[in-house]
Amino acid sequence: MPKNFIITLLLLFGLSNSVNAQFGFSHEIGAILGPVAFQSDYGERHDFSTNAGNTGYAIGIIHYLNFSYRAECNCYTPETYFNDHFKLRSELSYNKTELQHFGKYVDPSRTGQIADQLRAMRGSTAVTNIGMQLEFFPLSVREFTATLGSFAPFISLGGQFSFYQPKAWSTLGPIGPFTLPVKYQDGYTNQGGTVWSIVSSVGCRYKLTALSDLMVDFRLQYYFSNWVDGLNPDPTRYPENRANDWNVWFNFGYIYYLQ
Repeated sequence: MPKNFIITLLLLFGLSNSVNAQFGFSHEIGAILGPVAFQSDYGERHDFSTNAGNTGYAIGIIHYLNFSYRAECNCYTPETYFNDHFKLRSELSYNKTELQHFGKYVDPSRTGQIADQLRAMRGSTAVTNIGMQLEFFPLSVREFTATLGSFAPFISLGGQFSFYQPKAWSTLGPIGPFTLPVKYQDGYTNQGGTVWSIVSSVGCRYKLTALSDLMVDFRLQYYFSNWVDGLNPDPTRYPENRANDWNVWFNFGYIYYLQ
């Protein structure tokens, strides 16, 4: 596990404990799981087979600061709009996606060296994320907490710091001039790195029991790098590959309220 990852994790939990010690907010913990579709330099842009084919999985643990309730006194906090409509979410998650080219350029009807090379290209990326999001609940958090069987839609915005590890290879043999199209020969890497990203979600909670919720969460994550998938052809020569990498998650989650 990278040293920077451990330091960031300790700082995140240290900040959470510091906030709790000073203000006494209550805590919620949970887990998320679901598919992730990675939008990258593999495949044809705006192509359904690319979006459906370059999919993987995501798992994570989440923590919430609930501003509407004080666990230390078993009482509500002062009734303000912020306390009743916002929660702060911390997250540690991991996603992995297997990648390859889809679309018209690798159609079986295509012949020639480039088509064969594209069909043979394979890749993967594994990403560990840590960060925070501020979630906004249009409906009252207090009323949702007190009503079994109720729903609480939300939207969120935040940032994450990620550690990524890409891998590129070819079924034709070792990576090189004979196995890669020209555009990728100087535009690939198997070296990992770090990157910041913006995360935005829309989702809904369902009050399962007095101390637990179910959650669905649809998320977009935009990375400030084009290397997360391991491919980055020269954007001045190949403008079709100039966009940074991003992905779409659909998560299912379970959340438990700590008392």
